Formats: sequence, C-alpha cells, structure tokens
Amino acid sequence: MERYSLQDAQEHLRKLIAEALHGKMVVIMDEEEQAVQLVPVRGTSKPRKAGSARGLVTMTADFDAPLADFDEYAA
Repeated sequence: MERYSLQDAQEHLRKLIAEALHGKMVVIMDEEEQAVQLVPVRGTSKPRKAGSARGLVTMTADFDAPLADFDEYAA
C-alpha cells in the first residue's frame, strides 16, 4: 500500500489513477491524518438500452385513485 500526501496527490493525480486502475492500493492522507483510497470503478458489461424493461412493470387500472387512509386530510 502506497501512501501519498494531499500535495503529492495533487501533483501526480494521473499517475496515481493509473496505479489504482492497475490494482495498486493508493491512499491519500491529509494533514490531520485522515485518509481516502483510490478505487477503480468498473462499468457495466453492456450498455443500457431504452425500453429493455418493457412488459416487466404493470399497473392496475386504479393506481392513481385516492387512498382511503387520507380521507380525513382531503376534507
């Protein structure tokens, strides 16, 4: 695990990102000894497609009817 100061991280951010992407643990420390870790975020394996959930969600005919629980508030 490599530790870097906040100033070093600002100066070498591209290098630190590249190291994190290659599996190296990168920790950045500030003056108060608080730390953050750079972690790669992996994208989804396939792109999203609009309409791909079509037919999976259904609503009843009265989905927007008033609820009986709120009768006293609607008066």
